[in-house]
Amino acid sequence: MTSKLDQKDINNAAWAACDTFRGVVDPSQYKDYILVMLFLKYISDVWQDHYDEYQKLYGDDDERILRKLERERFVLPEVMLTEKDEKTGVVTVLDTFRATYSSLYERRAASNIGELINIVLDHIEENNRAKLEGVFRNIDFNSEANLGKTKDRNRRLKQLLEDFHKPQLDMRPSRISEDVIGNTYIYLIE
Repeated sequence: MTSKLDQKDINNAAWAACDTFRGVVDPSQYKDYILVMLFLKYISDVWQDHYDEYQKLYGDDDERILRKLERERFVLPEVMLTEKDEKTGVVTVLDTFRATYSSLYERRAASNIGELINIVLDHIEENNRAKLEGVFRNIDFNSEANLGKTKDRNRRLKQLLEDFHKPQLDMRPSRISEDVIGNTYIYLIE
């Protein structure tokens, strides 16, 4: 039996994330970055929980599992990163991954992590337009003005991903109450 996630655990992770940005990013702005990352973590954990449930029902029939997941509250699509050779016109696939927090965490040391986070958020917003249209448009994880030069920005974003990658922050539906993000928002404002 897995224990319930305590709001205090989420608030502690949010506080650690605040420390990641403190002194560099205006406090009125860094709560937005933190809440977006927390939301991404939440919907990713919910998606993974549902994936695991469907896998128990359908085994290795990934096509069937993904069809079922397309009917869930939030759809987390595949991201395909490509590069086009301007001379030959040949398109090369650089990477393919699911638009989830875990995929970003796995790529946290990438030299373009801010861009990758933006791409994931764009894909999620595009595939959940009815619920999320415009939600992520005003936040740029690749902003030099807000997050600093590339090296510093990458370090901060890597740390932000690590701040929320704690075993106790498993936000599957069976472990949390529905209002954890709202409570964290209130906590950050206070």
